Amino acid sequence: MSIRLLLADDHRMLREGLRRSLTDAGFDVVGEAADGEEAVELAGQLLPEVVLMDVSMPHLGGVEATRRIHDAHPEVRVVMLTMHADADVVADAIRAGACGYLVKDCSIDEIADAIRAAVSGETTLSPQLAASMLGELRKLDRGPADPEERLITKREEEVLQLIADGCSTPEVAAKLYISQKTVKNHLAAIYQKLDARDRTQAVVRAVRMGIIRLD
Repeated sequence: MSIRLLLADDHRMLREGLRRSLTDAGFDVVGEAADGEEAVELAGQLLPEVVLMDVSMPHLGGVEATRRIHDAHPEVRVVMLTMHADADVVADAIRAGACGYLVKDCSIDEIADAIRAAVSGETTLSPQLAASMLGELRKLDRGPADPEERLITKREEEVLQLIADGCSTPEVAAKLYISQKTVKNHLAAIYQKLDARDRTQAVVRAVRMGIIRLD
């Protein structure tokens, strides 16, 4: 069954291009919004699985629209699109509830992968945004936490460090010689202990607390 998708962007030509490309890729584009207010309204009416949301739109910006959608319909996932790799925008989007962050020069394949990851409960950062975000996080890096005050286990720390280094679930499993299911179990425990929604938020909090480092 194809993923139900809502497009939100104030540029009509871009929306039409995305609709054609994503429909060809097997997605079910159920609606289009030209601004943030319309995106919030259509998300409530259509209940798509994922909203592909522009950051800069008239009347209501994408980040605030994401916050309203997430508050009213937490089951609807939002993947952001932006023109610039701005760490502040990424941070605001994380707090608003977005689960994907892409720059507009990415490929359709990258967008499709981010949409599928969102439905699976994973977070996607495009390389440009990841580099910008990690640069900001390095400023918060205060060194390793006191082992006596460790909030997560050594193995969980190893998993989270590899995630922070950009590894996928299969890559983490291969590097640590454990199954992907075990990696996911460790991540679930990490989210609970750090009160995090997803891996991006877990990394942010772990760096701030000195649990992991960004080299």
